[in-house]
Parts: sequence; C-alpha cells; structure tokens
Amino acid sequence: MYETLNSPVNYGGITLKNRVIFAPTSMGLGAEAWREALRRIAAGGCAMIIVGDVPVTRHGFGPSLYTAKGRAFYRSVADAVHQEGCLLCAQLHQTDSDWKAMLKYVPGVLTKRISPQQLRPLLNEQVGPYITGLPQKKIRAITEAFGEAAVLARQAGFDMVQVHGDRMCGSFSSALYNHRTDEYGGSPENRARFAVEVVRSIRRRLPDMPIDYKLAVRQEDPHYGNAGVLAQELPVFVPLLEQAGVTSFHVTLANHGSLSDTIPPANHPYFAGQGCFLFFCDQVRGLTRLPVCGVGGLNDPDFIEQQLRAGRIDCAAMSRQLIADPDWPNKVFSGKTGEIHRCVRCNKKCLGGMMAHQGVHCIYERMD
Repeated sequence: MYETLNSPVNYGGITLKNRVIFAPTSMGLGAEAWREALRRIAAGGCAMIIVGDVPVTRHGFGPSLYTAKGRAFYRSVADAVHQEGCLLCAQLHQTDSDWKAMLKYVPGVLTKRISPQQLRPLLNEQVGPYITGLPQKKIRAITEAFGEAAVLARQAGFDMVQVHGDRMCGSFSSALYNHRTDEYGGSPENRARFAVEVVRSIRRRLPDMPIDYKLAVRQEDPHYGNAGVLAQELPVFVPLLEQAGVTSFHVTLANHGSLSDTIPPANHPYFAGQGCFLFFCDQVRGLTRLPVCGVGGLNDPDFIEQQLRAGRIDCAAMSRQLIADPDWPNKVFSGKTGEIHRCVRCNKKCLGGMMAHQGVHCIYERMD
C-alpha cells in the first residue's frame, strides 16, 4: 500500500532505505537520554536522523566536534543509529545571537522577570545589528569553520551534513536583518554569498560529502518568518547553492518569529493543515532536479504516499510524529497503521518541554 514511502531513494549521493527522515530537533536532553531517544527512533524504521544544531565553532552550545568528549558522544550516537540500519546527518549550526547584547537580559532571566517566551523577541531584535556589523574577517572565520566542522563530523561517523540555512545563514539571506553595504548585503546574490561560501568551504574539503541544505523560506501576505529567503528570491538562491555544492534541499518555513509558527499546533491560523509547508517545496521543485525533502505537520501515511507518488517531494521529514511514536515507519510498512500513536500537534510536552527547559517529550510518554 505504501510502495513509494517504503522504497529506497538516492538522496544527494547516499541511499536511504525508505523516504522517512527524522527532522533536526533541539531535544534538550542529557547525553544518555538523547542518545537513547535517537537510537529508539532509528529502531522504529526511519531511514535517516538529522541531529539538530551541531555547533561549527569551538564555543557553541551542545557537544563540540572539537573536543574528544564531544566527538566520542557523536561517535556513540552514530554507532547506535547505524546498528539499527539508519543513517545519520549532522545539522551544522552557527548562531546569529549577539552574546554581548544578551548580557543585559541575564538579570531578568535569572530573576524570572523575563520568561523564555519574552526573551526570544528581545534576542531577535539584536540579530539585524549583529549581522550588519559583523567584520569580514569574522565572517571568513565562520565560513571556514563550517568546512572544518564537516571534516570532524565525517570522522565522528556522520554520513551527511546539513547546512542550517536559518540562523546565521538565514539572517545573512534576509533583507529584514541584513543591511550591509558590502558584497554580503544588498542584492539577493550578495545576501546569498555567506551561505554559498559556507557550502563551498565544506565542498572544498570534502569533495564527495553529501550536503543537504535547510532552505528556510519566509513569506509575506501574511507575514511569517523573518530570516531566510523570500519565495520570489528562490530563483536566485537555489541555483547558487546548487552550483556551490548542495546535493539536496530540506525546505521549511523561516524562523526568528514565534516558534509556534515553525512548529505549528493543530489550531494554527495559517499552518494547521497536513503538509503545511509543502507549497514551499513546490516552488523549489521547479528550480532544481536535486532531491527535495518536505516537512510540516506530516503524520498521515496516505497523504505522504500521495505527495511522494506525485513527485511533489522525494522524502518526508517529521519530528513530533516520531517523538510521539518512534515505530511509525515500522507500523506503516507492516500494515499496522491502526496502532500508531498519532501526533495531535498539541505542542504541550515537545515545544512546551523545550521552552520549560525540561527536554522534548510527548503526552504519550509514561512518565515514571
């Protein structure tokens, strides 16, 4: 019944055993719990897991590729996932937060006068000035760090890397944040330069490494997303990224707004439907022959099969559904769809757990 969903695919140079990918997710868990959660998702039958927010510099948050301890952790994750017949991708990430500008908010956060929900827009206000004023020497150091981190990721056992096209790449891409007057600002071609140099840095060091790109698209009318690329700018960005060495595109809504937009609940005023971001994939599909992965509220196997058969997407990425039920792929492929714990997109324990600094969980979990 789900022949396309359960069929292998060449995804930018690697063969996935089926079309299900675990989308990059900031899990907020301790090392052992995080590793076990990913192993469990791998055992459930998905083809590839994308580890979210792997820092490309030595001082980012999370396990560092530059330390023996960090590399050992990622190697242990790779070994655990590979043993379950699943591939592993590192989402290479560089923050666009201005840490010096953040210092003034620390007292308010510590005294709980500023909540995590209130802190987010305050930090977003600092992104534009930070990106606009970043020295070119610092820019070059960061773009080179993506290449260095990719080499370390391969050594740690990752099968693919994904460039996080939101965050710093997305902020350079966005005319809302990037007000530079040098070769990194102004025209869409110039605003694409940072991301292009990031991809080239990886490709120069690793000529055969598959490079996925999280292509963050923002829209107007209505306005959603502040970083990323306007839909009408995609004809500039997509070819430039492909020429630089990208081998596949993971297409989604741009961030730097409300997290409930990029992780939309079932009652979202605009993104409530199944496959809520796939219309962005339609626009990208017309610009490239590279594989395109869609994401956004996907949990219905019949709907996903239809999109795959129609050629609308090549792979389906999901996060909340595989957190709700890691066995979703195995249940679908064995004809046990009636046993699936379907994500209801309530965001209570997943997004809610992350915002409360309790880690990503699900209402289906039995919390002992």
